[in-house]
Formats: sequence, C-alpha cells, structure tokens
Amino acid sequence: MERRTMRYVIGRPNRAARRAGSRWLAAVCWTAFGIGIVMSISVMLATSAYRNAESSETYPFQEGSGGVASSNGASADGFGQAPLPSPAGKPAAAGSKEKETYITVYLTKEQRTERVSMETYVRGVVAGEMPAEFELEALKAQAIAARTYIVRRLELDDHSGMPSSAAASRADVTDTVDHQVYIPLDKLKGLWPKDKQEANLAKLNKAVSETRGEIITYGGEPIQAVFFSTSNGYTENSEQYFQEQLPYLRSVASPWDKLISPRYQETVKLSFSDFYARLGLGGKKKPDIRVLDKTEGKRIADILIDGKTFTGREVREKLGLASSQFLWKLDGNSISFTTFGYGHGVGMSQWGANGMAEEGKSAEQIVTYYYTDTKVEQASKLAIKS
Repeated sequence: MERRTMRYVIGRPNRAARRAGSRWLAAVCWTAFGIGIVMSISVMLATSAYRNAESSETYPFQEGSGGVASSNGASADGFGQAPLPSPAGKPAAAGSKEKETYITVYLTKEQRTERVSMETYVRGVVAGEMPAEFELEALKAQAIAARTYIVRRLELDDHSGMPSSAAASRADVTDTVDHQVYIPLDKLKGLWPKDKQEANLAKLNKAVSETRGEIITYGGEPIQAVFFSTSNGYTENSEQYFQEQLPYLRSVASPWDKLISPRYQETVKLSFSDFYARLGLGGKKKPDIRVLDKTEGKRIADILIDGKTFTGREVREKLGLASSQFLWKLDGNSISFTTFGYGHGVGMSQWGANGMAEEGKSAEQIVTYYYTDTKVEQASKLAIKS
C-alpha cells in the first residue's frame, strides 16, 4: 500500500490518488516537524547538562594533577605550630545561597599551584592526615576538622605560613604539615597496595561526601580545629601549647589511645653531648633535671635542667620527642627518654577518634567531644570567599 501510493504521487495521479497523496504528504510533514522539535529539545537539554557538569562537582571527585609524598596518615600534629588567630568577620545570614568554593594549593615539591574544589581538597587532606584503614566515622570526623580549618583560613583571609615565591603568593595553603597535608589522586593511589586502592578510595570519597559542607563552629564561627596523632590519656588546654586560651580547646580524657595506638609509648636515647647541644647548654656531666609543674593534660609544663627553666614544649621540640609527657633515665654517658602519646595534645586525638568510632560513636559525637561546646553546621551559613 505504501509503495503504491508513492508511485501515484510520482506519476500522473487521478483525483483519489491526489487525495491519498496529500494525506500521505501531510503525515510526512507533521512527522518530520515533530522529530525536529524532539531533536531540538534534546540538544538544548544536553547542552544544559554539559554546562552544569562544568560548573559543579559530583562524586566521584574531579581530580587535580599534582601532589606530594604522603605522611602515611596520623601525623603527629595537625596544622604545625601555627598561631591561633581569631575570626575577624561575621557569619552570613542563614539560608544564603550555597556556591562552590575552590582552594588554591601550593604544591611545595613541584613549586606550582593547583586549584581544586573544596570537597576535593578535603578528600586529599583526609588521605594525607589519617590512615584509610581507620573506621569510617573517624575518617568523617577528620574530614569535618579538615574542612573547618580551610573554611576558617579563607574567612580570615589568612596567608600565614606561605613561602615567599611568586607561585605561593597566589595560593591559599600549602600541601605540607605547615597547614594540612594534601594528596591528589595520582599520588594518592601510591599509598596503598593495588588490591586495596579501589576500596580505600571509595571509603575516603564516602567520608567526604557524607559530611559535605560540614564544619565545626563555636558561637557561630569556624573553630581552630587542631588535631594530633595520639594522646597520653588526655588532651591538652590550648594555652599549654599555644599562646591563646580558647574555650573549645579544653582538656578531656582520651583513654582509647593507650589501648590501640602503636605510637602511645616510645623510647629514644641521646648522648650527653647531643642532649646538651640540642638544648643549647654547655654541660658535659650528668644533667640535673627536675619537673617544676604539670599541665591539666598530665604533660610537663615547666622543667628545670641544670638551673635553666624550659617549657615541656621546648624540650619536646628541641630534643625531637614524641610528646611533652616523658620520663628519663641516665645510663653511663647517655640519657633515655620514654614518651607517652604522640603530638602536641591539643584538640582531636586521631587514634582516640578511631577508638570512639570502634565503640559506635558518630563523627559528630567525636568532634563535639574533643572540641568542647561546639556544633557541627553547614559552611554555607558562613560568608567565605571562593
């Protein structure tokens, strides 16, 4: 039937054929018109989706191209020895429109910068600062702390600790322990055996995606979310290690570390000559050492060595000790120090966080335990630059 109608249209049709041909032609035209509309709509939708994909991030994350060697997780001290600046601005009104925030990271070894989204940056920091083998809720707590740190730094327009190079001057943060260790994907997979790469990466992505946008606040402002590897059984008040007393960095018990952390206790041995040289003292005989005062976190606050007073922090840093809670033993021409805990002790203990997670505590319960009287809120409530 269709082929016959086509013949009539092409040849010399009679009236019936003309009517049939007209009906066929109209049907063809309407069909073509409909197909054209559908194709136009499809093209517009595809173009819109492409543009949206370019301007926003979905999981899995968009990847950067650089990277540094890993700290292999659980660094001694989070955020180095930087001072604790106070926020200068006010938070934005609740309900303000959320927008993607980007971080420019200075890759120290490569001496160049890399611009990545907030959540990609947080994923790289969690990878650099905590072992992927930790419990998911501990990794989530680390993600919240890492995001809090960079949000606060952006809010303060803080560029402290940046190298003086031209490239570094354009960055927000370095990829080292001076700020937060950051590892992009191409370096990240090298941390793990091949059979664990996919699972570990998925675990990190889950830790970040399930806390997307969450930060820790006190009085409506992002806190200084310092952290460290292993406690001696207690965390420390901020003023015992840094200069500023902060109400959310108070000493709390952390009993989990002793049970599960491989860095809870260690011993180092120094010759007398090395010991005196590091402390800047001129003695050569057996030192006379006496503890003057201890902190609320059971660490050494002040100690007298051959008549000169040092803080526990000074001795720890000058001698390269794991903690400022230590015992010592004189043996011939050497001195041995046994330390308890690993890190400055202020803020969240990473191994303590893992112990809490093993007991079933959530990431929010972990961070609000270690950071006193704080809340977990969305960073979109705050005015931060992008």
